[in-house]
Amino acid sequence: MRYVITTDTTCDMPQAFLEENELTVMSMAYTVDGKTYTGLEGDFLPPKEFYDRLRGGSMPQTAQVNPDQAEKVFERFLKSGVSVLHIAFSSALSGSYQSTVIAAEELNAKYGDAKVITIDSKCASMGEGLFVYYAVQLKKQGKSLEEAAEWLEAHKLNICHNFTVDDLFHLHRGGRVSKTAAVFGSMLGVKPVLHVDDEGRLIPIQKIRGRKQSLTALVDNMETCMGGMKNDVVFISHGDCLEDAQFVADEVKKRFGIQNIWIDYIGPVIGTHSGAGTVALFFLGKHR
Repeated sequence: MRYVITTDTTCDMPQAFLEENELTVMSMAYTVDGKTYTGLEGDFLPPKEFYDRLRGGSMPQTAQVNPDQAEKVFERFLKSGVSVLHIAFSSALSGSYQSTVIAAEELNAKYGDAKVITIDSKCASMGEGLFVYYAVQLKKQGKSLEEAAEWLEAHKLNICHNFTVDDLFHLHRGGRVSKTAAVFGSMLGVKPVLHVDDEGRLIPIQKIRGRKQSLTALVDNMETCMGGMKNDVVFISHGDCLEDAQFVADEVKKRFGIQNIWIDYIGPVIGTHSGAGTVALFFLGKHR
């Protein structure tokens, strides 16, 4: 049975990859200074400008995928007899996954052979993107819809996320750190290191003194979590701090010999809550 892969804009994957692999992306819209963007091709704020506005004091707002939106995307394929494998942003961070479940249940009852399988990735940013990357590889290998979905469900907790932020303000605004921790952390130069846990939540795991040390800690944590799992590709996303992302990439290359490393911006939906200066490292590991 023919199927397509769909996801949402929080996967933060390069547009060229999305187009090359004919991936359909659902919009998670965001509003900056009174203007709303879908985040889709042709309707987005350039990443550099988005982060410049964040630094200038803008307070963006974000919106989740809604059931009607998901239904329209899915039904376009089902009408043609094509099934859908949808990979959703972590349900612990957004209601988008639940919206796709509602849409899938209604459409699966309506259509016969073609169907929708929607997966809660428990991932964010290019962690979700890495999950999508592996879904694409499975499809290229000739795996059926059910085979691909089964592999993804079995391995989603092997997608490891480690990230650090330069500015604690947006983490505080999102309730990830207390006001006291944000104030004193900023004064003392403390940089938190966080990960995404098995429930798909953002969890602080370390407090590191100094920026370079926090970036190095990401690679240290990778060594701990990998557990011997092979990584043909590693993803790094950043909140407009390419040099720091490149530093992490160089450390990964030196320590593990991994040469295929993708670096790209953290998109506005995630960036709204993580802020400028965030660096995130994504890879396959034995555990999160």
